[in-house]
Amino acid sequence: MGEFDLIETFFCRPAGVGPRRAVVGNGDDCAIIAPSPGQQLAVSTDTLVEGRHFLSTVDPVRLGHKALAVNLSDLAACGARPLGFTLALTLPRVETPWLADFARGLFQLADEHDCELIGGDTTAGPLAIGITVFGEVPPGQALLRSGARPGDDLWVSGTPGEARLALEAFRGRLSLSAEHFEVARRAMECPQPRVALGLGLRGLATAAADVSDGLLGDLGHILRRSRVGASVVLDALPVSPVLWARSEAERHDGILAGGDDYELVFTAPADRRTEVQALGDALGLRVSRIGAIEAEPGLRLWRGELDAWPDDAPRQAVANRWTSFDHFKVSA
Repeated sequence: MGEFDLIETFFCRPAGVGPRRAVVGNGDDCAIIAPSPGQQLAVSTDTLVEGRHFLSTVDPVRLGHKALAVNLSDLAACGARPLGFTLALTLPRVETPWLADFARGLFQLADEHDCELIGGDTTAGPLAIGITVFGEVPPGQALLRSGARPGDDLWVSGTPGEARLALEAFRGRLSLSAEHFEVARRAMECPQPRVALGLGLRGLATAAADVSDGLLGDLGHILRRSRVGASVVLDALPVSPVLWARSEAERHDGILAGGDDYELVFTAPADRRTEVQALGDALGLRVSRIGAIEAEPGLRLWRGELDAWPDDAPRQAVANRWTSFDHFKVSA
């Protein structure tokens, strides 16, 4: 099968199947898209490389899902509604069953978020998947990393940390029960982008980032861009049942520095705490207040009861030994 037959067979969908938003879509030298009147474009790109971002044994259905999910997560962090995406697929060989399953996982998630494949490229080489995603957001309403202010609450969605457990199990560094391994593996291979949460946080959150390289590392991006500091209370971190079965050290390693979670870490004014919680309840999604933004630069970790503060309440400082994932350094 040649390149153009491959594209036609697996990535050109029949008329009436999937969203049709592009003015000119897949099949021309350029796609042409137009956001809704009065909207701005939000654009993000991610590349997944075999052996670096996913294992060779991953189910191709899940790989197709994850390849798009990590990009939709960036749109979620900006409060942008998905429009479309391009796919650059590098393949060592043409394997029809693999491609059919990959495309199925890709389009299942694309249809769920009304996001259209509008173009891309295929070439031969080591397996790598590059996706550029496009979204729209009203002017002035994008969630950015630069908006956090002293006094804001600090929140995280979901229960980060399970994906790291799966990775460590694959590496042979820890053992999990069959049930817990399947839960952790699904978290690693099939993350759920928090698009609905991002849309709901427009006008409510002051800053946001998606948790791809570790909670503390991605929070650090917010702190640097906003020129603020933060206190994080370890006892307020959300812990899933799978992580509760691990030691405290393993729990903290996974939640704080595990990465590959694709949850949202965000800030919001303290007087809007009830609204944030109501949004999470409406979405059926756990949102946890884990600390506060402070004027003093830097990140401070504490043990204690979050709701027992202010400053005169008992608390214990904890040394920060965690680092975030870096593609050009050894990961945490």
